[in-house]
Amino acid sequence: MRKQKGFSLIELLIVVAIILIIAAIAIPNLLRAKISANESSAAASVRTIVTANIEYSTSYPAVGYAATLAALGPGATTCATSGPTSANACIVDNVLASGTKSGYTVNSVGSAGTGSPTNNQFIASAVPAQAGSSGVKGFCAEEDGVLRSENPAVTGNETSHANCLNVAAMQ
Repeated sequence: MRKQKGFSLIELLIVVAIILIIAAIAIPNLLRAKISANESSAAASVRTIVTANIEYSTSYPAVGYAATLAALGPGATTCATSGPTSANACIVDNVLASGTKSGYTVNSVGSAGTGSPTNNQFIASAVPAQAGSSGVKGFCAEEDGVLRSENPAVTGNETSHANCLNVAAMQ
């Protein structure tokens, strides 16, 4: 009898089982790494928005901080041809100004506190678009520039001044 070349069914099933075991170990680690990368990006986005708001208030002192996140971006116009305005300051890129980045919903809202200019307060926030899969932590910062996080994120907590100041205590 001739010996046939190739693999038996048992050998192929063993190889498939080994591949499935390795995948079962690796996939959760990959998901955790993705969540960690999204959270790092969200924290950096909030820091960028804080810096952009400070630059905006310096450039437009009568307005103060930007009223919306879109006002920090280029908007529909091209900054190179039309130049920055208080409505489209061209400080952040279109991706960040759109309000979603790396699985997080980012926002910046200027508001009038006591005194002048028009917007002398702001809050920048980032919350996971899909809690648990795109991220776990929520981030916020105010005009003091301190980045605060909440774990797990509670959508809405990071968007008010009182809650943002207290998110570190909520952990």
